[in-house]
Amino acid sequence: MAEIQEQVFTANEESTEESEEEDSEEEPKLKYERLSNGVTDILQKDAASCMTVHEKFLALGTHNGKVYLLDVQGNITQKFEISQVKINQISLDEDGEHVGICSEDGKVQVFGLYSREGFHEIFDCPIKIVAVHPQFGRSSFKQFVTGGNKLLLYDRTWLNRWKTSVLHEGEGSITNVKWRGNLIAWANTMGVKILDMITKQRITNVPRDDMSLRPDMYPCSLCWKDNLTLIIGWGRSVKVCSVKERHANEIRDLPSRYVEIVFQFDTDYYISGLAPLCDQLVILFYVTENSDKEDTARPRLDIIQPLPEACEEISSDALTVRGFQENECRDYRLEHSEGESLFYIISPRDVVLAKERDQDDHIDWLLEKKKYEEALMATEISQKNIKRHKVQDIGLAYITHLVEKQDYDLAARKCQKILGKNMKLWEDEVYRFKKIGQLKAISRYLPRGDLRLRPVIYEMILDEFLQSDYEGFSTLIKEWPGDLYNNKAIVQAVQDNLKKDPQNRTLLKTLAELHTYDQRYDKALEIYLTLRHKDVFELIHKHNLFSSIRDKIVLLMDFDAEKAVDMLLDNEDKISVDKVVEELEQRHELQHVYLHKLFKRDHHKGQKFHEKQISLYAEYDRPNLLPFIRDSTHCPLEKALEICIQRNFVEETVFLLSRMGNSRRALKMIMEELHDVDKAIEFAKEQDDSELWDDLILYSIDKPPFITGLLNNIGTHVDPIRLIRHIKEGMEIPNLRDSLVKILQDYNLQILLREGCKKILVSDSLSLLKKMHRTQMKGVRVDEENVCESCLAPILPSDASKPYGVVLFHCRHMFHKECLPVPSTMSTAQFCNICSAKHRGPGSAILEMKK
Repeated sequence: MAEIQEQVFTANEESTEESEEEDSEEEPKLKYERLSNGVTDILQKDAASCMTVHEKFLALGTHNGKVYLLDVQGNITQKFEISQVKINQISLDEDGEHVGICSEDGKVQVFGLYSREGFHEIFDCPIKIVAVHPQFGRSSFKQFVTGGNKLLLYDRTWLNRWKTSVLHEGEGSITNVKWRGNLIAWANTMGVKILDMITKQRITNVPRDDMSLRPDMYPCSLCWKDNLTLIIGWGRSVKVCSVKERHANEIRDLPSRYVEIVFQFDTDYYISGLAPLCDQLVILFYVTENSDKEDTARPRLDIIQPLPEACEEISSDALTVRGFQENECRDYRLEHSEGESLFYIISPRDVVLAKERDQDDHIDWLLEKKKYEEALMATEISQKNIKRHKVQDIGLAYITHLVEKQDYDLAARKCQKILGKNMKLWEDEVYRFKKIGQLKAISRYLPRGDLRLRPVIYEMILDEFLQSDYEGFSTLIKEWPGDLYNNKAIVQAVQDNLKKDPQNRTLLKTLAELHTYDQRYDKALEIYLTLRHKDVFELIHKHNLFSSIRDKIVLLMDFDAEKAVDMLLDNEDKISVDKVVEELEQRHELQHVYLHKLFKRDHHKGQKFHEKQISLYAEYDRPNLLPFIRDSTHCPLEKALEICIQRNFVEETVFLLSRMGNSRRALKMIMEELHDVDKAIEFAKEQDDSELWDDLILYSIDKPPFITGLLNNIGTHVDPIRLIRHIKEGMEIPNLRDSLVKILQDYNLQILLREGCKKILVSDSLSLLKKMHRTQMKGVRVDEENVCESCLAPILPSDASKPYGVVLFHCRHMFHKECLPVPSTMSTAQFCNICSAKHRGPGSAILEMKK
């Protein structure tokens, strides 16, 4: 089927640009092609009057009485000269092997396309319709009907003669007949009838709604959707009828079937033809420009969704068929192929094929509307079903569209998905972006994994950034692997730019990174240290550059002392403590930071520097001096005491004096230097030395505030009487009453604690005594299995008639009486030998008994 050369349809026929723009956004449901080839030749000399569609071929009748058989591309395969006047109807059986033809001059022919059998008759009136039995090829179904003023049934008898019977007459000319299965539907002046060929009964009469319309000008359109559903279109009314079986109880004198109208609605235009499309309807409308019907508009092909009480328009297309200005409603026909969703619009000068749009058509429409994103997605989803489109072609068109819209970033981003692994296309796109000055846009999305472009591409982009955007250049150097480009060439370019701006930190940092890629770590480290860049520590760790920083420790400490110390301490095996201390000899404050962290990690690792640290702590970190002296076991106390006395560090001096055993001097310093009685009392408590308490009392005796402090805190450690006796008569002591009350309260508290403890002890002793008494009152079972703990013989004799004696202690040890030692006259108490030995040692029980 050739492509049409002119526009066949438009989405609507509104005149305003606004409405056209809105409607054009809705994708059409059907696509149209003009049937050409042989059809074009036929219609140039003749006019089409009717056409019948079979899944194998088409049959076209003309006004000059000819019938053409066409293939689906419109090429002529056979030609029949039937009459000199208009062909009114062509009918085919289901197999497409027999055809029935009728013409305006009354001729009726029924014959086989592949056999010689046939029927030929000329009537004395025009025959408008003919319909062969759907299974005419079978011998038992050699039937057809014709319609003029009567509906006649022709049935071939066994003698190859044709028997004629009248099925209906008397209601005017019959204009349309459709035969499906065992049902025949026909239309006449009054309405539509359905005949059941099995029972030969007419089962319904659907009257015509608008009786004002001439049946010959506005003919009825009939179409069987299936064997039991008939669609009727007449004037502006559509009815969908369903043939149903009547219940056996309701039959009586009625036909066994009846018809129910399941859908019914009116349209805005006159119906020229209709066909089913799944559960929807395809309707061909004859349209006039205005109500006066003076001008004819293009016919419309609508897809309608029937609803219980109305209908919904799914799509509507105005068709530009040839000669539509001269056509009337009766000049149009709509035929469809049941095997496929193909719809043929027949007019005197044109035949147009409408068919459902496929995925390729959908993509075409999306591209036409510049919906490239949706088109690309649809192509990716339906790659196996599309024939005319490729993902890559649509993707490239999408990129071009984005570039034309100047949405460069999105265009560059889409390159990743669309170009994929095609390096040739990648390079083409890079040069396109260079041409429009947008290399920066595509730089972030270039391939940088296993598949890569030529190094010159990356160098071209880096040069673009280097000339205009140092920050962007630095970002690319960070993100791109160093082997994407010629590193030496880029280093030289950076150095050339540094000659113009030697102090540019961005270029210096980028140069350091380039040196790192090139494994020239010393140069990179030097730049990082000059810039005091945070990545210097990561560089040292990553590339093990500790040998290069032995003489740069001070620089590292000046940059970030905490990170530098942590790094040095974590890598003592590479840079020793002695080396670090030596390098920091001229920077005591940094030396202290290093040694302090070393001491916190391990109190013993830097022991030979502890003497030095005393001065460092005293100079730079006094709060940590006392903890250092307290925790260090290698600190020379004399040196520390000397420094603390020189600097008048009282707390540290007190601790050192106490640690060196000079507690009395330490206490004296607390009293004289700090004047803190509470601290003095706390110190005396820690030392727990009676002489210190005496010194504290003697020192405080002439200082009433100190006496008050002692009275408030001494009660629980020293007898308060010792202090009270030393107080001179007449001395005024602040808050003496409160202090004495507190002493008494402390004393009462001690008494209460003692009484409480005593009660607890007595209660526990009594409870244990009762428990022991209950235990000793329990009986002890003695049987033959028990043995004497001394001789190990059975405790019970074998002869019970003989006298015997058994001694059983509360500890459950048993002895023969004769096995126990005889108690001495001094002590008649007798004890278990085993238990006595456990408590008193070997032989103690025996010695006790002998006593």
